[in-house]
This record gives sequence, C-alpha cells and structure tokens, in this order.
Amino acid sequence: MAKFMFVYRDGDESKELSPEEMQQAMQVWMDWIKNGMEAGWLLDGGDALKPDGRVVNPDNSVTDGPFAESKELVGGYSMVEAADLDAAVELAKDSPMISVHKGTVEIREFAGVGKEE
Repeated sequence: MAKFMFVYRDGDESKELSPEEMQQAMQVWMDWIKNGMEAGWLLDGGDALKPDGRVVNPDNSVTDGPFAESKELVGGYSMVEAADLDAAVELAKDSPMISVHKGTVEIREFAGVGKEE
C-alpha cells in the first residue's frame, strides 16, 4: 500500500457559510475522519492550517505569506493509505472539501525516500 497526502484548497463557497452551516460542515468532517480511521485508510486526519505564515527564500530572506495573489490557499491536509493513485483519488472524492466547501483536494504520493520496506 502506498501513502498519500491530501492537500485541501479552499473553495469560494466555504467563506459564505453561516455559523449553523459551519457547525454542520464540521460534523461532516468529524464523521468522515472517524469513518476513514475506522476503515484504516486514513492514517492521520491532519489539521486545518492558519491563514498566515512565512516563506524562507534561497537567500535566507524571510517574507510573510501566503500571498494575496494566491487564489487557492492551502487550508489543511490529511495522510491516507491506498493501493495506488487511482484508489486515493476515489477516497478524495468523498472528502468534505469537495462536497461541503466546493474546494479541491490535491493528491500526492509520498516518495518514501530513505525508508526501508
């Protein structure tokens, strides 16, 4: 089984949720995470990321980020295990990021560099 990271990028509609809708959305996330953990394919439910941060550049200068021109801000991540990329894609299709927030899920396989099988 391969390990993948799901990178969640917010959709425009996620910013228009009422407090009640946000609570419902949070429950959908909690249920999705619980089901994935119980099924064994979700290795780490990850976490949401705060909107601010810093970027270290090749010259060691540090800038504030992410930048306003970025249309698709990373909102969070999870780690999953699946047979292959296609199977990971199918798992991502059920993510609340797709169904609730109308955002996207980027799926990246871990290279496993330096790990012995």
